[in-house]
Amino acid sequence: MKKVKYFLCLWILSFFSPLFVFAYSNEVILGGENIGIHIDTPGVMVIGFYKVNGDYVKGTKEIMIGDFITKVNDESISKIADLTSAIEKKIKDNEVQLTVMRDKKEETISLKLDLVDGVYKTGLYVKDGITGIGTLSYIDPETKIYGALGHEILESTSSRIVEVKTGKIFESTVTSIRKSSVGDAGEKNADFNYNHVYGDVRENTNHGIFGKYQKDISSNPLIPVGNKEDIKIGRASIYTVLKGSEKKEYEIEITNINEYNDVKNITFEITDSELLDKTGGIVQGMSGSPIVQNGKIIGAVTHVIIDNPITGYGIFITTMLQNGDKLKDQ
Repeated sequence: MKKVKYFLCLWILSFFSPLFVFAYSNEVILGGENIGIHIDTPGVMVIGFYKVNGDYVKGTKEIMIGDFITKVNDESISKIADLTSAIEKKIKDNEVQLTVMRDKKEETISLKLDLVDGVYKTGLYVKDGITGIGTLSYIDPETKIYGALGHEILESTSSRIVEVKTGKIFESTVTSIRKSSVGDAGEKNADFNYNHVYGDVRENTNHGIFGKYQKDISSNPLIPVGNKEDIKIGRASIYTVLKGSEKKEYEIEITNINEYNDVKNITFEITDSELLDKTGGIVQGMSGSPIVQNGKIIGAVTHVIIDNPITGYGIFITTMLQNGDKLKDQ
């Protein structure tokens, strides 16, 4: 009788245990290409304030940096031009009603405006999109889902994650490098070709940005995906672009593996003399550069250690693939 109860208990536990099945491919297309990134936000984002006639403009409720203005007197807006036009049409008694999205909840705020030299002043600094550069990590050949960056895109003023209404990745060529030094992360400088679109942006998460790749990939070679168990302390490589569109391989040394951190799973040092000479270490724009060891893609560059820019962190590529895989039915 005791055995029957024991096995019955095991069966019940097994039946109700969660089952996670990911369908990403065992082989992917290796990234390393420099990409331009543009994200349109779901409304106009408040990024700061300025004084009008010596005072900051006040509303019936506090407007906060990082808020998204989505409506003016119930008229939907998505661009700065929409905001300006709606205010001119909808203002009454020097006041407008703003619908603001904050933490996915709506707030209604009455905002008093001042007329200065024939122009209504809101007292708000705003933006309606984010543009930058990064590195493509991989493309899944079966679903054409790509992953890039390995971390989230934040609005620099508010440090809030940028919500995605629409977005795209596109051609970007590196024109110069500002080298890293102790206490200062350098950066890639690049030209954008907005018309040469590679794919859309559907998700901005703390594990990277993800979307569907649109260009033909039928002739691209594949590389096996390495699990965290495949990763070893020792030599590895990253792939990135330092000039124009030329993707090259550079040597690194993996010094630590941490499977419990959310994104800082792989600690590494740059050992490649050419890379160190040109960049001084890891620079902004290198995020997403794929990490390869023993012929397998195992991760992507995410962060630089500011006090020691030859050292950085990478995320497990399987974590990115699992997040990207959630888009397969979209």
